[in-house]
Amino acid sequence: MKKTLLLLLLSISFACNNAYEERKPIDQPVTKPKSDKVETNNFGIVIHGGAGTILKENMTDSLETAYKAVLEEAVRAGHEILANGGTSIEAIQRSINIMEDSPLFNAGKGAVFTNQETNEMDAAIMDGETLKAGAVAGVTIVKNPINLAFQVMEYSPHVLLAGKGAEEFAKERGLELVEPSYFYTENRFKSLQEVKEAEKMKADSADNRTAFYDPYIKESKFGTVGCVALDKNGNIAAGTSTGGMTNKKWNRIGDVPIIGAGTYANNATCAVSGTGWGEYFMRGVVAYDISAMMEYKKMSLEEATKEVIQNKLTESGGEGGIIAIDRRGNIAMEFNSAGMYRAAMNKKGELTIGIYKENEETAEEK
Repeated sequence: MKKTLLLLLLSISFACNNAYEERKPIDQPVTKPKSDKVETNNFGIVIHGGAGTILKENMTDSLETAYKAVLEEAVRAGHEILANGGTSIEAIQRSINIMEDSPLFNAGKGAVFTNQETNEMDAAIMDGETLKAGAVAGVTIVKNPINLAFQVMEYSPHVLLAGKGAEEFAKERGLELVEPSYFYTENRFKSLQEVKEAEKMKADSADNRTAFYDPYIKESKFGTVGCVALDKNGNIAAGTSTGGMTNKKWNRIGDVPIIGAGTYANNATCAVSGTGWGEYFMRGVVAYDISAMMEYKKMSLEEATKEVIQNKLTESGGEGGIIAIDRRGNIAMEFNSAGMYRAAMNKKGELTIGIYKENEETAEEK
């Protein structure tokens, strides 16, 4: 009996020891599927400067050269940060700052005018690793709204601040403030007068039951700058900044500061920055829709951007475009308008710049 009991205890002990040897430690990392792996030290950056009826026949050689020069300066500045190991968030702010400081683009210095002849700017930034986001709307004295959006993301418990409250927060954070007159540019002010005149003519023609074509009113709805980037740590981010719509009224806010509409980033899918007729981007939640297509329908970045911009946005009556990047460095610059100011650089330093819908892009080694 004692011998039988001893053998039973030895058998149980042996079995327990085997189970312990075969058990995986709870802190042992789980190997991810091959499909989730991304190339280490890969990086890339894409920027846009707005979309709309941008036709070569309406562009002088000198103006085209000026646009391309700023686009190249902005994308190279962000690329340099990434090449030196900086984060996607840092690169985005630097690239957008350059476009905000240029009167050529509808953001910062070149912001369009409201119906009340003021400048009200919106901006947003989002980190694809943490899903943290910051946005501001209707600011009038902040030199670089994208920097304020970053401060909201990092140093406030909120996502979106607007108007006087956002400006008060900017003062507390020590951001560079300017007089509203800083944002005045003659061509933007002239555009406002043209839109107002077009509205008046349209109203008069309606009273007289005559046809009227309103190109100025249509084009007043376009213009934004944005950037998406992938850094060497495998993190992606998106940022967008805009002066909004020419002749906007009642403190109108567009899609840019609405996370998921004009700006979105998620490491699981992609980072997106949009430009175009904001009301349609909000209704279609365009930036997030692209991400959702990738997540739920397992589409590639190219497939998702084409489906949303060329099909869904177009069918709804919306016009504009997006730039996007995923964790593998794949990029998209998709638009359904006549043109979109855009540029991109990859890990190899290959530069691409485009303005028109036609394939008139240049590529070169850095």
